[in-house]
Amino acid sequence: MLPATTKVTAYGARPKAGTTMVLTARHRLWHVRASADRLRRAFTPSKTLSKSASRARLAEIIRKRSFGRGEITLASGRKSDFYFNLKPTMLDPEGVALLAELTYEALKDDRLDYVGGLEMGAVPLAAAIAQLSWIKGHPIAAFFVRKKPKEHGARLSVEGLAKGDSLQGKRVVIVEDVTTTGGSALKAVEAVRDAGGEIALVFTMVDREEGASETFAAAGIPFRSLYRAGEFLKG
Repeated sequence: MLPATTKVTAYGARPKAGTTMVLTARHRLWHVRASADRLRRAFTPSKTLSKSASRARLAEIIRKRSFGRGEITLASGRKSDFYFNLKPTMLDPEGVALLAELTYEALKDDRLDYVGGLEMGAVPLAAAIAQLSWIKGHPIAAFFVRKKPKEHGARLSVEGLAKGDSLQGKRVVIVEDVTTTGGSALKAVEAVRDAGGEIALVFTMVDREEGASETFAAAGIPFRSLYRAGEFLKG
C-alpha cells in the first residue's frame, strides 16, 4: 500500500511520500509480470507505421483472429464456406487501435458529427473512433442503435445521446464490422433518419461482396469498405 499522502502520476521507482508520479502497468507496484508480451510491446517505443503498413498489419490480425473457413449460415440466411467474426479483432488492443486509426483516416474529410451503427458489431468500433477523434482534435460523437427498443425506461432505439442531444440535422456515418447484403446497416440508417439525422455514408470493415454495394446504390447511400472479402480468400 502507498502512504496516504502519496500521489502517483508516472512510472519508475517507488515514489516518496508527497511526490507525484504516473502509475502504469509497467510500474512494479501493480505486480504485473514483466514477461507479459502485450505489456512489453505497449511500452516499447516504435516508429509510426505508414498507412499501407498499418493496413497490412491489420489484415494479418484479422486473418489470424477473425477469419475462418467452414460451412456457416449467415444472418441473411445464405450459406457460405468462409466467415468473418470481427469481434476478436475489435476487442484486441492492437486490432482495435488499427481499426480506429484506419477508419478515422478514411472518414476524417467527410465532415461528420456522429459515428454509430447497429448493436453489437458497431459498438466497440464507434467507441474507439470517438476516442481517437478526440485525441486528433476533431471530435466525432458515438451512438448505437438497438435491434429492439428497450421495453422499459425511455424505450430508446438510439442510445448514447445525453439528455438534450439529438441527431437532428447531424451528419452521421453508419459503421459495421462485416457487411453481406447491407440489410443490418439499413436498419441503423432507418433509425437515424427517424431521429432526424443525415446519412453521410455507410462504412464497413469488411465487405463480403455479396450484394451490399447494390443495396446501398439502390438506396442512394454512399458505401465504402476498409477491406473486401476477396483480399482474404486469395491463396
